[in-house]
Amino acid sequence: MATLKVIRRRVSSVRNIQQITKAMKMVSAARLRRAQEAAIAARPYAEKLEAVLQNLATQGQSLSHPLLTAREEQHIDLLLVTSDRGLCGGFNSNLVRAAEAFIRSHPNQKVTITIVGRRGYDYFKRRPVEIGDHHINLFGRLTPALANEIGTRLSQRFVNGETDGVYVLYARFRSALVQIPTIDHMLPIIPKERAADAPSSSEYLYEPQPQELLESLLTRYIDMLIYRAMLESVASEHGARMTAMDNATSNAVEMIDRLTLDMNRARQASITRELLEIVSTSESLKG
Repeated sequence: MATLKVIRRRVSSVRNIQQITKAMKMVSAARLRRAQEAAIAARPYAEKLEAVLQNLATQGQSLSHPLLTAREEQHIDLLLVTSDRGLCGGFNSNLVRAAEAFIRSHPNQKVTITIVGRRGYDYFKRRPVEIGDHHINLFGRLTPALANEIGTRLSQRFVNGETDGVYVLYARFRSALVQIPTIDHMLPIIPKERAADAPSSSEYLYEPQPQELLESLLTRYIDMLIYRAMLESVASEHGARMTAMDNATSNAVEMIDRLTLDMNRARQASITRELLEIVSTSESLKG
């Protein structure tokens, strides 16, 4: 059994860790509320923008755009959104595993990864994977300007024929306990086929001309897809970290209880040993 001094030192260390994990949990909980509100608020806008774009792309008029051109996928770009910090449970490892599964599912295609977040970059830079670009040390400050920068670059690669398909992998926020790795297809944008018996969609009056409007909406739609993925990822990161720190705090409490019990046993053993020494010394003096 460890000495009483060693056990006390362990209890003190665990209590210090408990204070840190409890503080991190409170910080993540505060940030989660704002990040969750931003992620949820972005969903209706993205859905409505997609509905307008789909309606416009399926018009009877002869509308065309390079971003609508589908071709055989020989080169694929994957945008992976991770975090810069750790201590968030399996958040980053789940995304990395999903990215590796995506790469394995396309053995005949060349996959180039664009990474947002240091954790994903640190993992893949040591592996035989081509990294096209990376954005690290952002610490959750994922802005629309960054989404526009990434979207412009990926769109230009697609238009130039450097890639035949673009996907984005992120953690979709469902709750503080559940974050789902999700892969969305970004490019090319494929108009959805409407069933013959489906009710007709809303009629839109377009101003300016549909072709000009299509070009503007396509760029905005791509930026919105990337920015929404970033917002979902930030909310998922804070939710995962809050849950992980809550579990760590609970484990610290249990460890302190066990160490306190060991400390009491060690103290009782020490007292018993001292009493035995006193009694044995007294008996030897009597003899």
